[in-house]
Amino acid sequence: MAEIASTAKISFYDRLKLATKHRLAEPILALLCFLEAMILPVFPEIMLAPMIIADRMRAWRLATICTIASVTGGLAGYAIGYFLFDSLGRGIIEFYGAANGFESLRQSFNENGPLMILIGALSPIPYKVITITSGVAGLDLWTFIFYGIVGRGLRYFVPCGLFYFFGPVAGEFIEKHKKVAGWGMIALVIVGFAMAPLLFPRSDGVVDLSPNHAEIHDTTPEG
Repeated sequence: MAEIASTAKISFYDRLKLATKHRLAEPILALLCFLEAMILPVFPEIMLAPMIIADRMRAWRLATICTIASVTGGLAGYAIGYFLFDSLGRGIIEFYGAANGFESLRQSFNENGPLMILIGALSPIPYKVITITSGVAGLDLWTFIFYGIVGRGLRYFVPCGLFYFFGPVAGEFIEKHKKVAGWGMIALVIVGFAMAPLLFPRSDGVVDLSPNHAEIHDTTPEG
């Protein structure tokens, strides 16, 4: 009975830690990074951090895996925006609350696409909105790939480096505050969702999300 009670009380962080020891942990992490860049509402860091704390010698390999998988997923998001916006991309944009500011966002890509990619790659804002919009805007593919590598590389190599050098200290702190660490990871996901609509200013009127002629139709009555 004591064993059952102990298993029932296992913390969210401990569950993640156990998952990192699975033989498919790295492929699953890569898949999470891939899907996060095109559609999935999750932060791969939730799995990445415990994996490095469990074995910090894997830090650089894991950072490389995450970067490559995320950039590849970003290309899939770009393809959704370029080829499948009406059938798939539109729904994703609306799901993340970016529909009302979509025209403003696309205009921002036309004016400064590289900066928008870096902002999306480095911030908690859902990266899939950025990758899909890049495809809709027809951003130069090599520009998209280059800045995607830079942004996603920084996103993963910096924290992996920090965990590599300060992993034992971080691990000790988290072991003492498992509940806080678990809730903090969940909070990251919520913050990412909340920040998505804030990046995209609302437009007055109704926005046509057609990839070829996204226009704002003014609904203000004349006179």
